[in-house]
Amino acid sequence: MRFGLFGTGHWAAETHGAALDAHPRADLVGVWGRNRDRAAALATRYGVPAFDDVDALIEACDAVAVALPPDVQADIAVRAATAGRHLLLDKPLALSIADADRVVEAATRSGVASVVFFTGRYQPEVAGFVAAAAAAGGWHTANVVRFASAFQPGSPYAQSPWRRGHGALWDIGPHALAILLPVLGRVTRVVAVDGPGGLVHLLLTHDGGVVSTVSLTLDAPPTAVAGEFVLYGENGVESIPVPEASPATAFGMAIDQLLAEIDAGTRDHRCDVRFGREVVAVLAAAEAARTQGTPVDLPS
Repeated sequence: MRFGLFGTGHWAAETHGAALDAHPRADLVGVWGRNRDRAAALATRYGVPAFDDVDALIEACDAVAVALPPDVQADIAVRAATAGRHLLLDKPLALSIADADRVVEAATRSGVASVVFFTGRYQPEVAGFVAAAAAAGGWHTANVVRFASAFQPGSPYAQSPWRRGHGALWDIGPHALAILLPVLGRVTRVVAVDGPGGLVHLLLTHDGGVVSTVSLTLDAPPTAVAGEFVLYGENGVESIPVPEASPATAFGMAIDQLLAEIDAGTRDHRCDVRFGREVVAVLAAAEAARTQGTPVDLPS
C-alpha cells in the first residue's frame, strides 16, 4: 500500500514516518509539508521525494497519513477521500463539527477506509482495558486526569501554534474521550470550567445518567505532570494500565488495522472518521460550555 505522509513536525517524523518506514506492507512514497525545507529534510531521512503540491502526492499514493494541525488535516482528508485515497488521520479529526462532517461525507461518498489515531486505542494494554471495561459494564463514574507540560523548553511541542491556541481540550481531550465513549457511552451533556495554568475541567453526562470528570492541561509544572484514568462501579475500581508500546509501535498497529479494513472491504472500524466526528462534537460542546458558562446538551 503506497502511503503519502503529510506533515513534517516531531509527531510526523517520529511516529507516522517511523512506523510507515518500518511497516512491511507500507510503501512510503513521499512527504508534503507547509515548510518546504523541513519537508525536504524529512523526505531525505526516509529516502523518498518531497512534494510541493498536495494533490500531486495524493495522486501518487493509495492512502494518506496526516500529522498536521486539525484544520489543515480536514481539508487534506476531504481532498484525499474525494480522490479515492484511504485515510489514516490523527486526532482530533477537525476543529469544528462542520469540518468533521465534510470529512465523514467525503469518506462515505467515496467508500474509502478510515482510521483515526487515538494513541491509546492502539496500545495493546489500553485497548484490552477498553474492551474488557466496555464488556463488563456497570460503571457509575470515571475520573480522568491528564496533566502534561508540553510548553517547557526542550519539548518538541513547545512551539506548536495550534496547541497553544486551542490548548489541552483539543490536544489531549481526544485521548480521554476515545476511552470514555466506548466504555461509558455517548455524551449527552457537557459542563466545562477553566482553571489556572491552562486547566480545563469537564463534567460529562453519558447515556443512562453515568457522569465522568476530566481534568486537562498542557501547561502543568514539570513536578505536577500526571495521568490517571479510574473507573468506579459495580465491579469495583479499575485503573487503566500503563502502556508499554511506543507511539510509533501503536501507529504500526493503526496501519495494520487500516490495511485489514481495506483487505476485508469493511468500513466499520471502531475509530473511523465517524467516531472521530463524535469526539469533535463533544469537544465543540465543551468549548461552547466554557464560553457561555452554561451546560451544553448534545443532540441525540
